[in-house]
Amino acid sequence: MEEVIPRIDDADKAAPERYDAIVLGAGVSGLVSASVLAQQGYRRIVVVEEYAHIGGNHIDWSSGGYTFDIGSLIFQDDSPLLQHFPDLLPLYVPIRPRWARLNPQRLITAYPISLKDDILRAGPVEFARILTSAAYARLFKRRMRNAREFARHWIGARLLHRSGLDAYMTRFYGIASDQIGIQLARKRMQWIAEHASLRAMLGRLRRTKPPAPTNRQLARPREGFAALYAAAAAALSARGVRFLTGAKLDRIEKLDNHFILFHESGAMVADRIVSTIPIPRVQALCKLPVSHELETITLLALYFSFEGARGFNEEIIYNFSYGGAWKRLTMYSDFYGRAQGREYFGVEVIANHIGKSVARAEADFRAHVAANGLFSGDLRLEGSQFLDNAYPIYRNGADESAAEAVKALKAFGIESFGRQGGFNYQPTARVSTIEAEASLRRAPTVPAR
Repeated sequence: MEEVIPRIDDADKAAPERYDAIVLGAGVSGLVSASVLAQQGYRRIVVVEEYAHIGGNHIDWSSGGYTFDIGSLIFQDDSPLLQHFPDLLPLYVPIRPRWARLNPQRLITAYPISLKDDILRAGPVEFARILTSAAYARLFKRRMRNAREFARHWIGARLLHRSGLDAYMTRFYGIASDQIGIQLARKRMQWIAEHASLRAMLGRLRRTKPPAPTNRQLARPREGFAALYAAAAAALSARGVRFLTGAKLDRIEKLDNHFILFHESGAMVADRIVSTIPIPRVQALCKLPVSHELETITLLALYFSFEGARGFNEEIIYNFSYGGAWKRLTMYSDFYGRAQGREYFGVEVIANHIGKSVARAEADFRAHVAANGLFSGDLRLEGSQFLDNAYPIYRNGADESAAEAVKALKAFGIESFGRQGGFNYQPTARVSTIEAEASLRRAPTVPAR
């Protein structure tokens, strides 16, 4: 590595810091990556994060005794994340979340599909139409090029519309369901095929309650994510991992078999760079062509407190109705108890759907829940937050573009994976952990010392 030092010194007038590996991003994927690298024998590891905090997109907001999340984040006590960071387990709050949805018929009902409310309550004529539509789709609509066609094949066009699933897909992914790639549908919407099978339907008719989870569901500490990820950072620091947060990154250069990461305060030299940050960002740092077609969601979180009759008992509600820009709400007061005698919850909205306007999003939510008989009482907006790069938009062809971008980064020498680094939707910390482990265990050998 010594041969690169004079050239860096000449360019930036500062001696570079030397590492075996640099990890870009301090979210779950980045933290697990640092842990795996340490297990593999890398001694000098630095995790570099452009956010001012550790935890990536696990972000909370607090005011007046209320603490909200951007998103609806549930963990499990058997997650492989805890094998890397066992000290996190006692910090979590055990919860028993129940999921439901607001359907187009203004009912709070089972998520994701209710045999009783979506089919049996439709009446004999509509029931016959639903069955006919489903049978027709199974026989004659076998071509599946996008998420809408995938769902239509399994449940039929009639139920796809009546259940509100088509409306929800558009609301969640930010684009019309016929523009959502088939690869995502096959990977992440397999539950539609499972729920649509005859065996599954008969099973739901026989049982009165859904099966209880075999693991324990957990939420972050009441005070927020900082306490949680401080414990993860402390565990890594004890193994020699360093952190640089709030970093202003300039560029990445490759010299022989080494990488040089230039940032506002100087430079770092490493044998290896692992990236878990958005693909276009690391492409720009490496001066590679930027994949602008890899779009991401900007999420707007609205934070409300409430006193009155909310109109449902469940903790998490998905909006499957035909109206309203909001896609999901989470009752944090059900997990942590009321604050100032009031319930409180967060609402997720795709920012582009309401012109990135908090005022429009609030007005839309208030009008929509009032029209559906929800939150009758004193509803108060406590705050709001935007989050860029919340998750990828899986437009048709995005998978291929992402694969090409990851391949180009690999040719440059950078390993890129994760929700952001691999443009791969990962619904839980469990999935992020498993992918990071798998990616790094196909890895190069530890550098000689």
